Amino acid sequence: MLAIIGGSGLTTLSNLDVSHREVVRTPFGEPSGALVFGQICGRPAVFLPRHGYGHSIPPHMVNYRANLWALHHHQVRGIISVASVGSIRADLNPGDIVVPDQIIDYTWGRKSTFFDGVGSPVTHVDFTDPYDAPLSQRIVEAAAALGIEIKQGAVYAATQGPRLETAAEINRLERDGADIVGMTGMPEAVLARELGLPYAAISVVANHGAGRGSSSHGIRFESLEHVLQEAMGRVRSIIERVVGCEAACPPMGMSV
Repeated sequence: MLAIIGGSGLTTLSNLDVSHREVVRTPFGEPSGALVFGQICGRPAVFLPRHGYGHSIPPHMVNYRANLWALHHHQVRGIISVASVGSIRADLNPGDIVVPDQIIDYTWGRKSTFFDGVGSPVTHVDFTDPYDAPLSQRIVEAAAALGIEIKQGAVYAATQGPRLETAAEINRLERDGADIVGMTGMPEAVLARELGLPYAAISVVANHGAGRGSSSHGIRFESLEHVLQEAMGRVRSIIERVVGCEAACPPMGMSV
């Protein structure tokens, strides 16, 4: 069973044939909301809205540990994270879909490990490649099969939020090698790695970063909604294809 964590623009998964919802209690507190179980193209899947069903939880307040633990508790085979991002790289425009392959973490103060309790051993996980390559490749192949253009490979800068970045900060992120910027990629990705869960991301460009493109005179929030909703329709189609082909695909976390 695959899990989909939805972010801004994907607070529900309309192509999920819902069977039931379950409130999960975890040792790390409450997840963002009830897990929604169902089927997509006859294959089981579960959906969790990262920011809650009323989109009321800001990025720095998301209980990432509870969210990941709840999904792991239900033995999901992999996680597809969906989130909106800002574009730093010149060839990435609003409405583009990107599958990132690297992360730079600029967040602070977030609970970023499961191994910090009393008596818990110091545990280091390899994070050389933060996204699961086979699952990312399935996303790319699903998009290709549907004729949906997708940009493969990008460095995701995870910032604290909830405010957007200054133009100077975007310039700094570019100098650091970042291509897109969002607020929820960390610690979600590393917590999945600690639990041994294959994790991949679908990033939807909602706007140019501060000082770039049409945002050079400020970001117009009223223009983002239409772009996001149109792109999220394509994302739902990609997810449907990935989940639908799961039975015919090799186990995730293994090279194909």
